[in-house]
Amino acid sequence: MHYGRTLREAISNSETTPLIGIYDMYSASIAANHYNGFFVSGFGFAASHYGLPDIGFIAWPDMVAFAERLRLAFPRHHMVVDIDDGYVDPEVACHVVQRLERIGVSGVILEDQKRPRRCGHADGKQVLPLEEYLEKLNLVLESRSDLVVVARTDAVEESEIVRRAAALAETDADVVLVDGVRSVEWIRKIRGVVGDKKLMFNQIAGGKSPRLSLPELTELGIDVAIYSTPCLFAAHTAIDSALTDLKNADGRLPDTTRGAAEVGVRGSTELLERNISRHHGRQRPVSV
Repeated sequence: MHYGRTLREAISNSETTPLIGIYDMYSASIAANHYNGFFVSGFGFAASHYGLPDIGFIAWPDMVAFAERLRLAFPRHHMVVDIDDGYVDPEVACHVVQRLERIGVSGVILEDQKRPRRCGHADGKQVLPLEEYLEKLNLVLESRSDLVVVARTDAVEESEIVRRAAALAETDADVVLVDGVRSVEWIRKIRGVVGDKKLMFNQIAGGKSPRLSLPELTELGIDVAIYSTPCLFAAHTAIDSALTDLKNADGRLPDTTRGAAEVGVRGSTELLERNISRHHGRQRPVSV
C-alpha cells in the first residue's frame, strides 16, 4: 500500500480527519474498532514504554520497533508517528524516517524544539533557531519518498508563531502543526498565515488548547486533528477504579458471565484475534 498517498487523500477531504493517540498494542486494538487512523503519541509512548514523562527519554529504535508491531497488526490503518525533534541529529532523523517509511508508516511529525524538550502543552519549551530547524526539516523531506511529513513549531511568542508558521508553509512539508494553540482566534490567525497548506491541530485533555468538536475544527479549516492521549488517560482512570473496586471487594473479581460491563478473558481474546484475521480476512475462532 501507498500509505502516505492514502493519508494525503484522506486529509484532502472537506471534513477534519481524526487520528487517535494510542500508546500500546492493546489500546490500538480497541481504538481500531472506532477509528481508522492512529497517532503514535510521544507522550503516551514515553508513559507506557518507560514509565516516564515526555521530556526526551524516547530512543528511536524503541519507537521504530513499536511502529513495526503496529503495522503488522493493523495493515490498513493510517499511522502518524511523533518523532519529536528527530532524535537531535539531522542524519539520525533521516535514518528514522526512512526506516519508518519502509515499515509502512503513513506520516511523521518533526518538531523544532531543542533539548531538553517538553510536551507540546507544557511550560518551558525552547525552540531551535529557525534556520537550523529548516535545514533538518529539508533533509528529512529529501529523504522520504511517499511519507507524509508534518512540520511542527512549538514557538510560544505570538510574533514567533506567525513567523515560523509562515516559514513552514513555504517548505515542501505536507502539513503544518502549531502546538499548544491557546484560542480559536489564534487557530483562525494561523489558518490565514499558512494559506493553502494543510493544517493540523493537537487536542490533549488538560492541555492549553480549547476543546473543539470535529465539525467545529472543520469550520475553522483544520484538515487533520490528532488526539494525543484519550486512550492513556481513560486507561489511567479505569485501572485505578477497577483496583479500588477490587480492594473494596476484599479481592473478589467481578462477575463477567452475566452480561456485566467488565471485560473477561473471552472478550479480550476476541479483540486480540482480530489482529490476526485482518491479514487474511478470515475470523479466527476464539479458543477460550
